[in-house]
Amino acid sequence: MTITVVFERLMALVSVIATLIGSISFNTNFDRPYDEIKFTINANTPAEDTLPNVVNNVNVWSIEGNPFKDAKINKDNNIFEFVEYVQFMQCSGGTIERDLFKDPLNKEVLDDYDFTRLLDNCRGVVNLGAKPMLKLGSVPLKYSEKATTEHGFGINPYPPDDYNVYYNYINALATALVNEFGREEVLTWRFGVMTEFENGDWFIANDGKPQSAFKEYCKLYDYTVQALIDVIGKDVYVGAHAMSVTEGQWNERDFIEHCAVGKNYKTGETGTRICYLSGSFYDHAPGSYTNGYDLPGTINNLRDAAEEFGLTDLEYGIDEGRLLVGTVSGANNDELLSRTVGYTYQASYDARLIAQMFNNDIDYFSAWGYLSNGLLEGNPTVSYHVAKNAAKFEGTKLLPTAKQQAGDIGGADIGAVSAIDESTGTIRVMAYNFKNDLNYDTKIKTEFVINAPKYDGQKFNVRAYVIDDDCNYFDDWMKDRETFNITKDCFNWSPQDPQIDSPTTLMDENARNIYFNELYPKYTEASKLVPVDSTATVEYGKLIINTELDPHAVVFFELTPQK
Repeated sequence: MTITVVFERLMALVSVIATLIGSISFNTNFDRPYDEIKFTINANTPAEDTLPNVVNNVNVWSIEGNPFKDAKINKDNNIFEFVEYVQFMQCSGGTIERDLFKDPLNKEVLDDYDFTRLLDNCRGVVNLGAKPMLKLGSVPLKYSEKATTEHGFGINPYPPDDYNVYYNYINALATALVNEFGREEVLTWRFGVMTEFENGDWFIANDGKPQSAFKEYCKLYDYTVQALIDVIGKDVYVGAHAMSVTEGQWNERDFIEHCAVGKNYKTGETGTRICYLSGSFYDHAPGSYTNGYDLPGTINNLRDAAEEFGLTDLEYGIDEGRLLVGTVSGANNDELLSRTVGYTYQASYDARLIAQMFNNDIDYFSAWGYLSNGLLEGNPTVSYHVAKNAAKFEGTKLLPTAKQQAGDIGGADIGAVSAIDESTGTIRVMAYNFKNDLNYDTKIKTEFVINAPKYDGQKFNVRAYVIDDDCNYFDDWMKDRETFNITKDCFNWSPQDPQIDSPTTLMDENARNIYFNELYPKYTEASKLVPVDSTATVEYGKLIINTELDPHAVVFFELTPQK
């Protein structure tokens, strides 16, 4: 082969470059030096296990106010395209509004059950195409002699005086569910026993001692689980939610040991059914990480103990979390209603957590909200866009993804994960440009080299979803706030929360009128995510994608072989 022929072939290879669209380009020039970050993906050696839908769960504080009675799907932004479970964190007791009785304070009658509110909300969830996840366990006021709502989270923290009376209550609750929905349907639901069981703000013993609280919780768990089994069946899906990210009043390992090898307080047999263990995971605020474990550490804290005691087939997830507070306070406090901020920062923050879940065998992370009015109404947030695309990884297998970095990127965390659907050959890539700083302003050049020799010569359809300020209404809202003089005092909680539609966030009536009547259609348009389509061909066993990621931007690539 002559030098001229070699040169002509090399020039021909260089010329195979897809049309540049926006800031994304696709090419097969695998010898080009990378600029900032290079990711090398090996499409030939997928992992053995398939990925779950890690965004399949959302939180609701309680059934108070019937949040899902007669609920309607948001046709424009339907979270139930990827959400499979709606978790009611307090739905069977602890306050007058949550105790499921005709007369919650009449201690002379302990079985005047009224499950209407629970049934209505469960029916609403099922009609939306999802499954209820019911956190039982908070004890009705009239079942505890020392009952109070002036502790911790305003829930009765005390155990029942008579566990058999409590068992009858849960048994009747389960019977009402089966009668209404059928046993086969309810077997597809999920149940839990309390929120953060070792958190002293949720549950304590009558004598106030931590070890007594541990014993009482084990009793509560055993009696609750057995009531569910006796009605729904031995295959009922049930588990428990610890704090795990930080230490509680007693060690969650003790409870795990009890479920594995301890004496069941209800049956007298060894062990108690448990299908999942979950934790809470909160970073304090944008720019400051948690003082406890990181996300993998939070789950490993539970998994290591479970496997030590022989529980090797549990699911693991996060039942609540993300960011507790904003860096700016509203009129009353600095809490974030949705535990997220509206900035594009949240997109890369979420993507980073999702990558950690993919890489550490974590099954799900439950969210407080995805839309500008929570779960059912409003415009999509950047979290919605990330979750919707992350859900598409379900059923795929992780691919080895190696990172090389050139130059100093100032403490930013640039990451990527990739996976393949072996049935279709579709390769998925998620990448993010994250730094734990709201003021981060560095654009990063990235190169993705996909080694796929078995697809040599194959042409791929390439679709890119770029999640940045171009699909985020919140940056426009922040500018409009200055124009219309909507100050932080117009907000109840932190004005950095994207759930602006809620009066819990934006409480000022004049500001709400401006927001809804003058600006809302603009935000609807600003929050749309439009994909970019192109094609690329695998040359010499490699397919290369080059792009630039804005600060805190996330990109999802879908590479599908043409038929």
